[in-house]
Amino acid sequence: MSEVQEQVQGAGAGAGGGKPTTRDALIEAAFQLFLERGFEQTTIDDITGLAGVGRRSFFRYFPSKEDVVFPDHEGALTEMTAFLDDCGDGGDPVVQVCDAARLVLRMYAANPTFSVERYLLTRKVPNLRIHELSVVWRYERTLAAHLRARYSARSDGALRADVVAAAVVAAHNHALRTWLRSGGAGDVREAVDLALDFVVGTWSEQPRPDGGDGPEPAEDVVVLVARRGTPMWRVVQGIESALDG
Repeated sequence: MSEVQEQVQGAGAGAGGGKPTTRDALIEAAFQLFLERGFEQTTIDDITGLAGVGRRSFFRYFPSKEDVVFPDHEGALTEMTAFLDDCGDGGDPVVQVCDAARLVLRMYAANPTFSVERYLLTRKVPNLRIHELSVVWRYERTLAAHLRARYSARSDGALRADVVAAAVVAAHNHALRTWLRSGGAGDVREAVDLALDFVVGTWSEQPRPDGGDGPEPAEDVVVLVARRGTPMWRVVQGIESALDG
């Protein structure tokens, strides 16, 4: 068994480390064939034949061949939704949606080899890229729905919610894809933390737990207009008066 197959099997196996389920067997078989033959050249019948199950079993777990490439996203989306529901109406909504995005990262970081191979496969197959975009859109809509509820009293609530949700997804994906392109080198959690901290610093309106207040405020600029020949002491006095004000 190749390293990738071991990672796929490890990703699907139950917490008790017992015998892989039918779903796990389908995932393992699919990725083995995708790597050997290519995605387009592999049929669902090929997958079920290698897994030793009937065609009906495949559709019991996956609506399409594309879905077997992203077997963990439905669970991550469910976990994200439950997390945001539990947040309620308190706390910093920007921090909350950033923490929800970290749940998705945990899925990728748990199996780096599998995640990198899936990324490389997705880059080669246009249909998989389209499917991936639809998955990302669902994450973004989930984050935006939470923010819209939290910002419902604001006149710009809907706009702010959509912009912040898009910023969270963009920051998360920037760090994640940089890591995937590197072959899984380095600490992806640290990279994503830095990216999401940037979002919090830009959009949060609440004081940071570390004592920071987000982005540094713009420095005040004082412009003093004086007639040519004005004594310097009067110019200085005018600047001091403006700064004291």
